[in-house]
Amino acid sequence: MKRKDYIKTAVITIIIMAASIISLYLGTAGAWDARISDWLNQKEAVTNKKIYIIGIDDKTLERYGPVNTWSRNIPAELVEKLNAHEDARPAVIAFDVIYSENADAAADSRFAQVCKKAGNVVAAMSFSFKEQPETQADGTVIYNPYHVQDVIAPYAALRESVTCGFANTTIDADGCVRQAMAYINYKGEPVYSLSYQAYKKYLEGQGKEAVLPETYGRNNSFYFSYSGKPGSYNLVSMADVLDGTVDARIFQDAIVLTGAYAVGMQDAYPPAVSHNSQMYGVEIHANIIEALLEGKTQLPVSPLLYAIAAGLVCGIFFVLVKKTKLLLSSALLLLFIILVLIQTRVFYSAGVITPVILLPVILALIYLARLIQGYLVEIHRRRHVLNVFKQYVAPQVVDKISRDRDFELVLGGENRHIAVLFVDIRGFTTMSESLRPAEVVEILNEYLGLTTRSIFDNGGTLDKFVGDATMAVFNAPFDLDDYVFRAVCTAWDMMAGADAIADQFEKRFGKRVAFGIGIHCGEAVVGNIGCDFRMDYTAIGDTVNTAARLESSADRGQILISEEVYEAVRDRIEAAPIGEIPLKGKNNGVFVYQLDKVKK
Repeated sequence: MKRKDYIKTAVITIIIMAASIISLYLGTAGAWDARISDWLNQKEAVTNKKIYIIGIDDKTLERYGPVNTWSRNIPAELVEKLNAHEDARPAVIAFDVIYSENADAAADSRFAQVCKKAGNVVAAMSFSFKEQPETQADGTVIYNPYHVQDVIAPYAALRESVTCGFANTTIDADGCVRQAMAYINYKGEPVYSLSYQAYKKYLEGQGKEAVLPETYGRNNSFYFSYSGKPGSYNLVSMADVLDGTVDARIFQDAIVLTGAYAVGMQDAYPPAVSHNSQMYGVEIHANIIEALLEGKTQLPVSPLLYAIAAGLVCGIFFVLVKKTKLLLSSALLLLFIILVLIQTRVFYSAGVITPVILLPVILALIYLARLIQGYLVEIHRRRHVLNVFKQYVAPQVVDKISRDRDFELVLGGENRHIAVLFVDIRGFTTMSESLRPAEVVEILNEYLGLTTRSIFDNGGTLDKFVGDATMAVFNAPFDLDDYVFRAVCTAWDMMAGADAIADQFEKRFGKRVAFGIGIHCGEAVVGNIGCDFRMDYTAIGDTVNTAARLESSADRGQILISEEVYEAVRDRIEAAPIGEIPLKGKNNGVFVYQLDKVKK
């Protein structure tokens, strides 16, 4: 791996780490990350059969009317019935209802006395918050969004007779409930939640010590795993308990939660375990209590630690995909995403919540960047190959090949009617004997550059260079209109350019050279000749041999064309008949013309 690649990897890793930190702090992962985390981690598994809900349901409301019109004798009677059997009392009776105002003095007093006598009652209170600047011990000022503005607590007599806990529900940005507050610092003292107070009293009744969950943030929150969807916990109508339909002894040693269980009471929220349904607040408390009992609480991962780990993972992935082919890179991406999901699940079980989609998205972006980079590199390579190819074949032919998806280079040939041109530098061998090698190469390159440009300008295909000679074919590998005349025009262009080059080198070296050109047309075998790992695109046959013999018979500055070529273009040229001349390797002579002028 080159030094610049290491630097590039380090830079990308740092960028990813920074992006991870920013994303975590600003919450750009958003609600959809939380919802995917819910789908992956929140599983229904009610295990505690000692949590009951006594619901203030529609049946109860029909019998006793709206809750705000109730006499305190009703909840007092409920507490008395639940504690009627000394050997079958509930461990905890928690009211998710706030009895804040004094009403009927006798009923209020009775309710307070009954709760005090029972000793197992937890009553709800509520905080209202307002963001407010606060001065810290070091003199800095911060804005606290959980500054307590107001407290709604049970009336005085009841407050002194029960354990109080706030029943505030923590709702995430997407409206779902995933976390809870363990306590609120109020006037220098911690005030605990209703769920924690019920959990604590339950364990104390068993002679055990309650463990305050680890929390984070200014509101001392923690995440929790749901144990049940709406309706999963043991539910009993409050009306059935009050009229004796349900034997109160079934609640022995249990945690009994009493609260709203009717739509009209507006105490329902979407739970993390079931987004498309509503869960009553009293059921949410039941899930929180069970999470505390089972130790199924979580904290969000440290942004800095996660950013470092994510950066390392992304750096490793970047190096791997950079060195692998596309299919393997795709497999690596899938593997890394699966590992991230497994890691998320394992960490959640260990009490740490990590983002689910942030790292896979970054990995996918790295993979996409790798695809784009590979695509751009391939385009660059293709362009380079085409540019090199254009040095051998007319550019328009190369362009057509690059656009033709069905074009394949395969061994073999086809019979085509073509025009073949040979051009050779006359006097070059003699001149080169008296020149330095660098000067020979300079002259040769100049002449071959002229022949190549002339061939390409007329749409021909450069077949090969043979020493100081050039061979070109027209009408191969693709059909070319008026290809015989194009071959003639190519020869004329070569002669026109040769005079200027000859004058230049005569002044420099005192010697003059010129072209001899031969052109013939006819059937030939055209295709890839060679083997599967090395082939040349060329033309072979008598037509090619005849053109080569015509070129060797041409004098300095002379263009010889065969009778077949003359007949094809006679109306557009001026040519002098030379007559039939013998050609080496042919039994019969060939009638030849000297090209004198082209009428373009």
